[in-house]
Amino acid sequence: MPFDLGLAGALWMAAAVLAAGFVRGYSGFGYSAMVIAASGLVTNPLNFVAVVVLLEFAMSVQAWKGAGPAVDWRRVLFLLAGAAVGLPLGLWALTAISDQAARVAISAYVLVMCAVLLAGWRLGREVRGAGNAVAGVISGLANAPGMGGLPLAAFFAAQPIPASVFRATLIAYFPLLDLYSAPLYFMAGLVSWDTLWAAAWALPLTALGNWLGGRHFFGTDPQEFRRFAILLLAGLAGLGLAKAVI
Repeated sequence: MPFDLGLAGALWMAAAVLAAGFVRGYSGFGYSAMVIAASGLVTNPLNFVAVVVLLEFAMSVQAWKGAGPAVDWRRVLFLLAGAAVGLPLGLWALTAISDQAARVAISAYVLVMCAVLLAGWRLGREVRGAGNAVAGVISGLANAPGMGGLPLAAFFAAQPIPASVFRATLIAYFPLLDLYSAPLYFMAGLVSWDTLWAAAWALPLTALGNWLGGRHFFGTDPQEFRRFAILLLAGLAGLGLAKAVI
């Protein structure tokens, strides 16, 4: 098994990947954060950082085809400029601490972001120009553990941005961020043969979950389901934090 997972750990991660794919397909949210948070219960969560980035890249490229006309490319460029600064700093900080400290940092970060997303704070107008570069720095820092999407989901949702522009801009941004991230992960020692092995068996489970979620079997509004997903993510992060400190 990759990353020295036992049978129980591998089954847990298979279920987590399938569930995370379902959540992403249903609500367009939370795949990486859910997989990373779940992995913290059975292994060092840094093991799955490059795995989820590879899988997110595959899903984003597939979705990129329909995004083109609505992409706010100026905003994407500001975000990438900020992320170019934030990601190396985040990787340096995260790989300089112990496995236990990494678990605590990742779980605490997820809990804070879940609280921000549930609070539903709003801005009176769109943030333009350099403000997006600041958001990019935060996204880059957060992408060190493979979860750069959570702060941007909160940042974009707080602004009066048309839904089509919101979605298309993030779809355009994340594959470019992943391309920038990949060599940095390799240099930080987060990519190994186990990474490729884990990504290979997780890909079909992710695709299946994403397809099932996209069919909206529950008949629930995606925004309501998104709230459920945030609470589920918070629960996983809480368990990870408890495991790290007890």
